[in-house]
Amino acid sequence: MESSPKILAGKKGVVFGVANKRSIAWAIAQALADAGAQLAFTYQGERLKENVEELTGTFGPGTPLYPCDVTRDEDITRVFDSLGKDFGTLDIVLHSVAFAPKDALEGLFINTSREAFRVAHDVSAYSLVALARGAAPLMPNGGSIIAMSYYGAVKVIPHYNVMGVAKAALEASVRYLAYDLGPKKIRCNAISAGPVNTLAARGIAGFTSMLKYYEEHAPLKRNIEGRELGDAGLFLASDMSTATTGQVLYVDSGYEIMGM
Repeated sequence: MESSPKILAGKKGVVFGVANKRSIAWAIAQALADAGAQLAFTYQGERLKENVEELTGTFGPGTPLYPCDVTRDEDITRVFDSLGKDFGTLDIVLHSVAFAPKDALEGLFINTSREAFRVAHDVSAYSLVALARGAAPLMPNGGSIIAMSYYGAVKVIPHYNVMGVAKAALEASVRYLAYDLGPKKIRCNAISAGPVNTLAARGIAGFTSMLKYYEEHAPLKRNIEGRELGDAGLFLASDMSTATTGQVLYVDSGYEIMGM
């Protein structure tokens, strides 16, 4: 049996947001690599470095790995300078980065502190703008920027709180970036994923109940798999989506269509 064609052969990408093997970023990275893409990765802080090194090592010893705190412009500049030296050009950016202080994901949204609001938006939304600005000069032939969102951006999800507001800002940023970067043939889209048992998700109060609720109420009557997010990422990264930009692609077993 012939192997499937490598639809990303010759493409180069960078992945922000891998924390461990359960990360959505890792599921998508595996799909991109299987399709032939050459990838670089970043890690946030020494605590996660070993995890990410172990995972990216499976792609070979030459896989670039850079430290990057997305709240620091100098870190972002350093990453894209390094990518320019290591890859020359870039075709794909995967932004799978989000954070809010734990106490802001409990209790009532109205009690969100000014600092928690600032941090959530800086890490989860503004970072996409900063990464797009750094990536664009390395995309002379166009490219694809992919962000990760969630249904809490458009509807109230109890306990998601300020992260939902930050994801709303992220989705609006996707649209404005798509407009700005369209003349350069750079597409910008988001994947709105159903709940996945990741390190970040486990910080949300009542997450286990959320998984069960989706399974009962989504049209497909099940939760999603990492592989399915990988396939969606592959579509958006590849030439299959060259006329798709500024969009939010729901990969959530159809939950988003339900009224009750």
